[in-house]
Amino acid sequence: MTSLPWIDEHYLWFPHPSEALDDPDGLLALGGDLSPERLVLAYRSGIFPWFSDDQPILWWSPDPRCILVPEEVHISRSLRRTLNQQRFTVSADTDFAGVIQQCATVRSDGTWITRDMIAAYTRLHKQGLAHSFEARNADGALVGGLYGIALGRCFFGESMFSLEPNASKVLMVHIAGQLDRWGYCLMDCQVESGHLLRMGARSIPRRQFLSILRDNVDRKPAQSSWHMDWQWPGPDAVPGNSG
Repeated sequence: MTSLPWIDEHYLWFPHPSEALDDPDGLLALGGDLSPERLVLAYRSGIFPWFSDDQPILWWSPDPRCILVPEEVHISRSLRRTLNQQRFTVSADTDFAGVIQQCATVRSDGTWITRDMIAAYTRLHKQGLAHSFEARNADGALVGGLYGIALGRCFFGESMFSLEPNASKVLMVHIAGQLDRWGYCLMDCQVESGHLLRMGARSIPRRQFLSILRDNVDRKPAQSSWHMDWQWPGPDAVPGNSG
C-alpha cells in the first residue's frame, strides 16, 4: 500500500491505469477526494473508487475489465418467460436516492458505499451525470435497482440490488435495451461475477477498454432526456433488434 501514488486533493490528476498493481488486481492509487471533477476524470480514464469507511479513498482500474455490450445481453428461456409475465415495471431516474441507499444497505460484503460516496454520487445525479434504473413489483414497491455514471456513449454501472427473484435480471434486460436504443457502446461492469456473465457480460483487456473509452466518452448519445422509452416488446424480441 505504501508504494502506491498518493493523490493530492489539490491536483486533478491520476497515474495511467497501466501502472495499477497486479495484486490486488487493478489497485492504482489512494487519496484525493470525491469531487465531481475528479470522479468524472476517473471514469473517463477507466478508473473508479472502491473503499471502506476505515480506508483512504482507493482508486482501481482492473485488467481485464468486465463489460456488457447492450446488444449482446443474454436472455435465457426462463428469463424470457418472466419478461412475458410483466411482473416488474422498469423506470429510469425516478428514485435515485432510494436506489443508492438500497445498494448500500443490502450488500453482503461490507458497506463500501459510504456516506461520502452517497453524497458524491448524489451531487453527480443533480448535475445530470449519475443515473438510476428502478424495478418495481405489481404493488409499486422498489424491488431492484442500479445506479451509475453516463459519459458520452458509455455507461459505467456502479452497483445494483435485488429484493425479489429475477428482478435484477429483468432490470438488466431493460437497461440493455434502453442503452442500445440510445446508441451506447457498453455498460462497464468493472469486475466479473457469475450473474453478469450469465447475462452476457464478458471481460476484455484493459487496453481495449481504454481504447473504447477514448473513442466514445465524448460522443453525444441519442437520448434527449433520461427516461425509459424501451419496454420488453414480446416473446420473440431481443433488445438489439426490437424497435
